[in-house]
Amino acid sequence: MTKVLALVAHDNMKRDLAEWVDWNSRNLSRHHLVCTGTTGKMVEKTLRDHREEDESADGIRELPDLKITLLKSGPLGGDQQLGSLIADGKINALIFFWDPMSAQPHDVDVKALLRLATLYNVPTAINRSSADFLISSPLFEDKTEHSVHIALTFGAIDPKRGYYCYLFCVFHEIDTFLLIQFL
Repeated sequence: MTKVLALVAHDNMKRDLAEWVDWNSRNLSRHHLVCTGTTGKMVEKTLRDHREEDESADGIRELPDLKITLLKSGPLGGDQQLGSLIADGKINALIFFWDPMSAQPHDVDVKALLRLATLYNVPTAINRSSADFLISSPLFEDKTEHSVHIALTFGAIDPKRGYYCYLFCVFHEIDTFLLIQFL
């Protein structure tokens, strides 16, 4: 099933996103990508360059057309455009490589975007590791839409080793238990 994926990266994280897109180009090129400003241009160039390499390697294989929608740059309204698409239910996942070490002039917009993604239950990856987990999940390629209900409970089991977070996810009638340790 084709999904609509939003790809966003702050300036200091664009190189990481470009490498991640290059590594996952075959998987990503099957989906409709929505990107903000310069991130979108970088993603499009990376996928087109990768596509040319694939076509020259074996010109027989049919590659799907790239579907990329370019929004405005984040500080110029692109984050709000993307937030509107999330609120309208048009985004299936958000991959946002944000820079936690740099202040952003449009920090309020970034917070609003992440708030909307959370509010509308859009799976969100904020770095390379979580993006890998997101697109490699069996649910990512699943043909059906899943309603995910998440209950989050914090509790100190062993204060010397850290806090544990219990995350219960219900996918239709299948209960999944995931234990994440926060140190």
